[in-house]
Amino acid sequence: MSTSRQRLTARRPPVTEGVTLGLLFAVAAGGCLLSYWVTPGPPLLWPALLLCALACAALPWRRSHPLPVLALTTLSIVGVSALGHLVTALPMAPLMAAQYSVSLRVHRRTAWTGALAATAAMVVAGLFHSGFRHEWVISLVNPGAWVLLSAALGSYVRVRRDYAAARAEHTAREREEEARHRVVQERMRIARELHDVVAHHLALANAQAGTAAHLARADPEKAYEILGKLSETTAAALRELKSTVGLLRQDTDTDDGLAPAPGLDRLPDLVAACATAGLDVTVAVEGQPQPLPPGLDLTAYRIIQEALTNVTKHAASRTARVRLAYDPHLLRLTVTDAGGALPQADRPGPGHGFGLLGMRERAVATGGTFRAGPRPGGGFEVACTLPLDSHDESTAS
Repeated sequence: MSTSRQRLTARRPPVTEGVTLGLLFAVAAGGCLLSYWVTPGPPLLWPALLLCALACAALPWRRSHPLPVLALTTLSIVGVSALGHLVTALPMAPLMAAQYSVSLRVHRRTAWTGALAATAAMVVAGLFHSGFRHEWVISLVNPGAWVLLSAALGSYVRVRRDYAAARAEHTAREREEEARHRVVQERMRIARELHDVVAHHLALANAQAGTAAHLARADPEKAYEILGKLSETTAAALRELKSTVGLLRQDTDTDDGLAPAPGLDRLPDLVAACATAGLDVTVAVEGQPQPLPPGLDLTAYRIIQEALTNVTKHAASRTARVRLAYDPHLLRLTVTDAGGALPQADRPGPGHGFGLLGMRERAVATGGTFRAGPRPGGGFEVACTLPLDSHDESTAS
């Protein structure tokens, strides 16, 4: 159907229905006239035309009452055959239209039962056709075949429509699942950022406050110096929180004043902040350092930050070692501590807590690997590999 015809159908359905019924009656009447001219001993014409008109007049209700309309059109065409007319596809046009509607709108088994009943009625009517009694292909096979063809066409169209509807529903469900998955991934990403920012800075601030309290009497000047670093730590925490929460408002607010995402270039600041909390961090770089994509740079920084935070919170040792090994296609990160007197049973194992889980998620999101656990000689080790050719920056962050 062309676009103009679709618009005409949408704007003027009564006119379209009337034109359709008029064409069907013209085809059926033409079939009766043809039969009148070629059949020996011409059959009655006007009663056949009235029966065709009755069949076409019932078709407007074929959508709301398909089975009664099919029964009425079948009786009308059987009457045409009983009058002695040759029943071909032309006078059967109203019956075929009714059967097509039944196949579209009625249960499949009921539709085929109606089609077989209409076929049987047409075959029985053909048995008593005196003019073509010996032409069984014309009088018997031809009418039944047209009814079954209409039923098959309607069933095919119905299956195609059901398939298209199911496909559209499946596509809509897939879109909803994809949207829900993206929302979950975004929430997890923001949760990781908030956890890393809050956990690191609060742990650092707690360690700095404890160290300042310990030195308050023995070395007041050193205690005041650490308290000054404590204010810097809390200010940095507020800046990063503002930057992280600001990601949620990028559609409405600008990101002016938000701190840029941290990377390995801020590793010296991280080491200095850990030093104020009493943690001595040594950084070793192997290979030729390479510029990292923003997402990968943030991932590497957050993993080191969280690993040092765990050392600050859980390790008895006050020393840690960070190793960055650059290969042509990989960046290997290792953070270790000496362990000390803290019992191994009290140390966090792999997979416990949100810190290790967040580090694992960050590494896997870039296509890398992650491992964390006790070292054979004592202490704890966090190791991961990050592919330098990864382009999945959005998930990495």
